Amino acid sequence: MPHSFGYRARTRHMFKRGFKEHGPVKLSTFLIPYRVGDIVDIKANAAQQKGMPHKYYHGRTGIIYNVTPSAVGILINKVVNGRYIEKRVNIRVEHIRHSKCRQEFLDRVQKNHAAHVKAKETGEPVHLKRIPALPREAHVVSSKDNAPQTMVPQPYATTI
Repeated sequence: MPHSFGYRARTRHMFKRGFKEHGPVKLSTFLIPYRVGDIVDIKANAAQQKGMPHKYYHGRTGIIYNVTPSAVGILINKVVNGRYIEKRVNIRVEHIRHSKCRQEFLDRVQKNHAAHVKAKETGEPVHLKRIPALPREAHVVSSKDNAPQTMVPQPYATTI
């Protein structure tokens, strides 16, 4: 049989639906509002073949630049010969979801704002920068209960 180079070649596991996620697309998918500037993840849904992205874009993250009634336009950076090319792809809403890549940053902004307001009320300075995990404190292992033991190999014996 000849080698296949089709649009969906080598996507058997890539476009596979999850466990207990088979069947038609849920209606709540169409009620999610998307706006220009939103960051979205592309994950193709095999139940809807229309407006499906090329397999290269599966798992990529992009920014919405255009919104239509049933699809959105997404800007994606693609590496081609060592340089980034800005690609514009139009994908139906069944194949995208809001990205959680900025959620940690947004949570940190709120936490820092609350700490800043509290510090302004009390009048003491507050440190808002992130600090990497420091090494553990030094400690001494007591030798009372941990006497050294000599380990020797057990002689081989058959149980027959």
